[in-house]
Order: sequence, then structure tokens, then C-alpha cells
Amino acid sequence: MRDADSTFTPDFSSSKALTNAATGPGTWQHMVDSNKELLIKKTGQDTDYWVAHAREEGISTDAELREWMREKFGVTGYAQYAVSWEMFGYPDFMLQEADQLLDGQYAAYAHLRPIADAVLAWACVTPTVYIQMRKGFVSLHSPRRKFAQITRSTNNIVDVTLRLQAEADGRVERVRTRPDDPFTLRIRLTSPEQVDDEFRAILTTALEQNS
Repeated sequence: MRDADSTFTPDFSSSKALTNAATGPGTWQHMVDSNKELLIKKTGQDTDYWVAHAREEGISTDAELREWMREKFGVTGYAQYAVSWEMFGYPDFMLQEADQLLDGQYAAYAHLRPIADAVLAWACVTPTVYIQMRKGFVSLHSPRRKFAQITRSTNNIVDVTLRLQAEADGRVERVRTRPDDPFTLRIRLTSPEQVDDEFRAILTTALEQNS
């Protein structure tokens, strides 16, 4: 096992490089599966049941489906998405592979891609970190929950937002958030060299606090 401060740098031109001892990179499939599980937990019925039932009722649009599920059965939020996506199709970006999602985020910002790669290199060699690719960001999860998010925030900055119990000090800045948002701190990166021992130590602390 490599140490967190290893100089190992994977090739992110392929999603196969985005692996660690725990898991490969996740795409939207994780969210799809979670929404389906939530639907079963809330209603006792799976997606196929709800799709068939909605079609029997003559539901033909997403708006009709959402109102029907909310008003008649009290089903809202992510559980609705499980049915909506099955009936009306998945957005194109949800069908992309992990490497396509990452490529898309930095297609017009190639100078920032090495920064994201450097952060992901740490994630890849840390066995308990799960990488989840999204359309506009990458999130890092412990087996328990999400603890960091990597986002290109400006033309020259990649932000790493943290779920971390610590004081804003030095490189760690306070973020204005909703009162219920636990991601209240961030580190702003403008070069891959800033993904150094200090930065990796902060990520490790965030991981440990959320494990």
C-alpha cells in the first residue's frame, strides 16, 4: 500500500486508472440505485411496480407523475426520480462513463486538469476513499459518507470543499453556506504543486472525521 504522500500519479485518460483498494470510480449509477432503494423503503414497491401503475393511470408527463405521486401517495424527492427516469428516460450526462464526466468538466480548462488529477491521485491510493463522478464536480466519500468535493469554480481555481471540524486558518477558508450544509470549509488550488503534504494531511483528517 502506498503512503498518502506517495509520488504515484495515475493516468486519468482512462477511467480504469481511477481505482483504489475499495472501489472504482462511481458515476450516476450509484445515485440511481440509491433512489430505487429509497423508493422501496418508502413505499414497499419497486420501480417496475410504480411505472406500471402510473401508465395504468394514464400518466404521460413528468409533471403529472410528480403531482400524482406527491398528492396521492406522499412520495416526493429522490424516490420520485427513480420512477421518472424509468418512464421518461435518463439525461444524457447520466449515461456517461467516469472518464467522460471528468473530461467534460475540464474540456475548456485543460490547465486546471492537473490540479484535479493530483487530488484524485491521493484518493486512488487511499483504500477507504470512494470516488464519485458527477457532471459538474467529483465527490470523495468514506464508507460512511461524503467528506470532500472537487469543483472547478473559476477559470483559474479548483475548489476542494470539506466536511471538516476545524477552524478557518491559513489555507482553509470559511464558505458561506446554508445553515444545514455541513461543507463549511474549502481549500482553493491554483496549481498541482499545492496538493502537497499539508493539503493531503487536511484531506486525511476530513476522511477520518467522517469514517
